[in-house]
Amino acid sequence: MSTETNVGIPAQGGQPQTRQQSSLGTAGARNLATTTKSEPQMQGISSRWLLRMLPWVQVAGGTYRVNRRLTYAVGRGRVSFVKTGSEVRIVPPSLREVPVLRGFEDDALLAELAGRFTQREFAAGEVIVEAGQPIEEVYLIAHGKVNRVGTGKYGETAVLGVLADGDHLGDEALLQADALWDYSVKAATAGTVLALPWPAFQELADRSEALREQIIAHLADSQQSQNKHGEAEIELAAGHEGEHELPGTYVDYELEPREYELSVAQTVLQVHSRVADLYNQPMNQIEQQLRLTIEALRERQEYELVNNPDFGLLQNAEYDQRIHTHSGPPTPDDMDELLSRRRGTKMFLAHPKAIAAFGRECSRRGLYPDATEVQGHHVPAWRGVPLFPCNKIPIVDGHTSSILALRTGEDNQGVIGLHQTGIPDEYQPSLSVRFMGINEKAIISYLVSAYYSAAILVPDAIGVLENVDVARPRD
Repeated sequence: MSTETNVGIPAQGGQPQTRQQSSLGTAGARNLATTTKSEPQMQGISSRWLLRMLPWVQVAGGTYRVNRRLTYAVGRGRVSFVKTGSEVRIVPPSLREVPVLRGFEDDALLAELAGRFTQREFAAGEVIVEAGQPIEEVYLIAHGKVNRVGTGKYGETAVLGVLADGDHLGDEALLQADALWDYSVKAATAGTVLALPWPAFQELADRSEALREQIIAHLADSQQSQNKHGEAEIELAAGHEGEHELPGTYVDYELEPREYELSVAQTVLQVHSRVADLYNQPMNQIEQQLRLTIEALRERQEYELVNNPDFGLLQNAEYDQRIHTHSGPPTPDDMDELLSRRRGTKMFLAHPKAIAAFGRECSRRGLYPDATEVQGHHVPAWRGVPLFPCNKIPIVDGHTSSILALRTGEDNQGVIGLHQTGIPDEYQPSLSVRFMGINEKAIISYLVSAYYSAAILVPDAIGVLENVDVARPRD
């Protein structure tokens, strides 16, 4: 039955009467009308605050070198583990993250050393080591969270720090004979630790000349004159009187400074010539295709700046600039500790769910963080430092994430973005759109390329609050 036929009141004979349409219907009228339409929309566009707030430095040669003072202190990395059922084993090459084994090349010896660790389980509240006792074992935390507990200035018990998955303790006994624990270690949660008795390590050292040389080199570096950051000391004299003999000094540099090469995100945009010729009004098809393609590239660029293993901020933050939450969700205390570890913090960066979790903790304490205006937008802030959302920061296992604190700018020895402007066929800064031709199928192709990277000028330019629980607790 036609949709244009209306059924009327039945006639006397019982047959329905039809009423003829008296005006043009909307379906027909639409064929002659020009609709009002929007530009193509895209759900994947985010605020991209990291790209907007990073100071971008021109890298004319495609490579940026970060020169630093010579550093003797070796960072404490994270050891990796493999779990098979209830058994936890060390990934032997990851033992190089222990400072004394940094750069050790004998994989076979590392494998043997990993096999000498014994697995132990601990319960929440259990004391793993006690202050004042001799250091007789090295501990690797495979899973769980422990607190370093010491005595405060006035005799009160104080939590000195939090250690979690991959952290290690006890290797400081190499630096002194008959070393004692300066603090107690108490489990905050249940977990697993792997322990190595010192005699087992010493037996390997007695048998391997390469390991002995490694230990000697590590001890030599640790005994060099250095400041609290591990940099080679600059000898100075101050407060002297008379003809005091002044020390001679010089500033030593790293012989192999790190270099950052510009990375690239690319794609080939393809548009059929018939579409470009016939369907180009009222909107230019190529321009709209290009606009959405560039949005996707910029989203990928920000993802890489956060997560890329070579230069991503989350992956390249030093381990001694990473802290763990004390209780799970991000509390004001955790944010204060993260903020206090560096001067001139310009911004926090967190997943929206982490920001919501922090807001819940503030509300729980009756605190209401101020908002600040940035580029015409009101964003939450803590201690005057804006807290920007970034959905590129991953949420692990559905409930834990990280919060980043950044000092930015070359002049501040902070975090900077790297790009190169003035490239051929530049469409936006450091982004080019290059015509590639038309193939035998009448497909027009454009190569769209974005060049970028990021550099951390000194280690404390960025800090990370890890293991941030973003799950909403049950009431």
